[in-house]
Formats: sequence, C-alpha cells, structure tokens
Amino acid sequence: MEESVVVACRAFWVALRMAMLGLWTLQWPAAQAGPDDATRSIAVVYPDIGEPFRSVFTTIINGVEDRAKGRVLGYPVSANASTADLAAELRKRDIRTVIALGRNGMRATAGLDRSAISVVAGGVLSVPEAEAQNATVLSLAPDPALLFARLKSLVPSTRRVLVVYDPRQNGWLIKLAREAAKVHGLELVAQEADDLKAAVRLYQELLSSSDARRDALWLPQDSITVDESAVLPLVLREAWNQSLPLFSSSVAHVKRGALFSLYPDNVELGRALAATALNASGTTGAPARGLHPLKDVLLAVNTRTASHLGINLTASPQRFHLVFPEP
Repeated sequence: MEESVVVACRAFWVALRMAMLGLWTLQWPAAQAGPDDATRSIAVVYPDIGEPFRSVFTTIINGVEDRAKGRVLGYPVSANASTADLAAELRKRDIRTVIALGRNGMRATAGLDRSAISVVAGGVLSVPEAEAQNATVLSLAPDPALLFARLKSLVPSTRRVLVVYDPRQNGWLIKLAREAAKVHGLELVAQEADDLKAAVRLYQELLSSSDARRDALWLPQDSITVDESAVLPLVLREAWNQSLPLFSSSVAHVKRGALFSLYPDNVELGRALAATALNASGTTGAPARGLHPLKDVLLAVNTRTASHLGINLTASPQRFHLVFPEP
C-alpha cells in the first residue's frame, strides 16, 4: 500500500470520531452560480471549522460535485448558525435540494420547510427517529450485509455473530443486521444494553460461553456498549486469548487489534449523496426517508490478528485498502 493512501486513511478515522462528536468543520468558499442554473443546483451545508478535518469534507464534496456535474453551492455553518438566514439564502437562489453534512449541517437545516426543500443528510452515525422521518440520512455505519459478507470470506467457519448494542443508537441497524444474517446463513445473537454496567456484564456472559470455532464478535459504533476505556480493552483481550474473531464497524479498532472493519470511501459517499439529492429533486423519483447504512466502503485489516487466527490473507480475494500494523 502506498504511503499516501495509508496517511489519508489514518486521517479519516480520526476525523470520523470527531464527526460523531459533532466537531467536524471546514472552510469552503461558496460556489458561484448564475440565475439560470440556480434551480438545478444542490446546496451543501457543512460545519465551518478548519483542518485536519477539511480534507474529509473536501473529498466528500468533490464526489458530490463530480456526480452533480459541478452544480454545487457550498454553505459553511457554525454550531449556532441561523436556520432563518440559511433559509433566506436558499430562497434567494431558488434551491430546492440540500445536502447536510455532520451534526452542524443537520442542525442548521432542521428548521427548513420540508415541503419546499428536500434534505439529504450524511456524515453522521444515527439520528433520532423523529429527525430521520423528515430527511433521507446516509449513515456512516457500515451496512451489516457488507460486514457479514467480508466476515464469511475471511472466516468461512463462522455460524454465529455476537453483538451488544444500545437500542437508542443502533436499534435500526440491528433490524437490518437480522435480515442480513439470514441471507448469509448466520445466527445473530444481539443483546440490548442501555448502560455501561449492563454492557460489561453481557460481554462477560457472551465471551464465557462463546465458541471460537463457530462464533465471531461484532463491535458496532456505539458510545455505550463499545466504551473505549472499559469495554474495548476487555473484549480485545478476551477475543485474543480465545482466538475469537472480532470485527468492528470502526476502523480505529482495527489498529488496536480487531480483525477487520469497513469505513467510508469519501469520494463514493459524496457521489451517493449527490445521486440521492438529484433523485429527491425529481430526477428519477424521491428516495425513501429515514436512516440508510453506508454502502460505499473500503476495507481495513489487521495482519497480526489474522495471523493469530490462522487466516491466510494472501489467499483472500478481498482487496485491503488499509493494513495494520502499518508497514
């Protein structure tokens, strides 16, 4: 893997964690559009802070521009941006479709008249159900179907997937995971936990009864059940000791010892957001509102963990875009 690719990917997972905290920002001058093409343009509303997260937004917006053929107007917003001011600007340019990136972007567009403006959101893991009903949200949470496909490719013997999750954050994702598990011939053992104490207890129970010959442990992106200080060290240590395959929805966990993860292909994510926005404007039909899992993904793998589990990565048909430990 070329050094530039590794550096770019390392920057992404750092930015991803910040995005989950609502701290993404970027300085990006608004594109210029004439009155004749204003109605054909897409407005991209994104957080207004600087590097090192600018490159993430730059890449996503590049993808948006590529798919939208350059008809993109950029609106950087602060955490306390005025929805009224944004709405006035959008009306002035006769914008009917908006892509909101990150928490700040969604916050700024929350009060827009949805009967006049369609909102497509991205750059967030999940949103409250009420918000999801008013917009099409492309989540940063990898599609469970894609995760399970990679798992079966790397560890064909897997029959059960164990997961502990907070239903407030990932109830929607587990619903998708149950269907995906059936498709891939897997049994999904999903345990709910609404606080850290319950999560630790459930992990201890699952790990004590797991069978490395058939089981694998999945860590979703969940601030309660995948606590970085209390949960992650525990499950990484026990999974290693038991030679239990452990995979994650967070690329940061691969560096710490998870077997693999999927993470966003930012250019393709931008293109997907643009395609969804164009559909929302009436090009080919309005997209379904609600949360949609991430489908434009890259694959990260930990070679040390793979070797420990007896997995021959050179024989795998998978293409690995990010490898840990770093060369």
